[in-house]
Amino acid sequence: MQKTDYFKRQIELWGEQTQESLQNKKIAIIGAGGLGSTLAMALGTSGIGEIHIVDFDRVSLHNIHRQIAFTLEDEGKYKAKTVAQLIRSKSPYVKTVALNMSFEDFAQLGNRYDLIIDATDNLPTRADIDRFAKETGVPWIYGSVEEFHGQVCFFDRSSFDAISISDHKPKGIATPIVMHVGSLQANLALRYLAGLSASKDLLYYLYFNEDGELVTQKFSMPID
Repeated sequence: MQKTDYFKRQIELWGEQTQESLQNKKIAIIGAGGLGSTLAMALGTSGIGEIHIVDFDRVSLHNIHRQIAFTLEDEGKYKAKTVAQLIRSKSPYVKTVALNMSFEDFAQLGNRYDLIIDATDNLPTRADIDRFAKETGVPWIYGSVEEFHGQVCFFDRSSFDAISISDHKPKGIATPIVMHVGSLQANLALRYLAGLSASKDLLYYLYFNEDGELVTQKFSMPID
């Protein structure tokens, strides 16, 4: 298998030099559920050299309808390990590492990354990601979904503290909004890693209106 054949359409998009530069990048995806599955599918075969998947949870039956990396045969398996195996089955050009642990334990490992992507489902962990990112000097991309709406922000100089959201148990979620939010996160990540322009410190608020149309609003974030 020739690498240039595998990445043919991306090379046509931005050239061999940019494509090859992705091999030197290392990222962490925190969470391997709905958003994590979408991010893994979008980025796992993009040519990024090393991807770490962090999640302590196992696949439950109710996960499978919206967490697109899993099948019925994966019920009971570790999510991180299953997602990492999926990426490896699709691309020989990426090193995937499954870390079956909490973010708190992950933060103690001392690993260094070019980018961290949030795919969690709770505010305390996102606050921890923000602190870890600031301490290590690494940007991170936040994403959240609930019902028919979601949010995305590429945090560089701003802080997660600027987002005021009540901490409550998430309500129902349907697959389309998960995939839209994950796709926006993945697009910002890939553009940044490829050295292209990517909007930072801008909060995207996405929602489906009553007619099913996707609406996107943008808000500037305060800079620390």
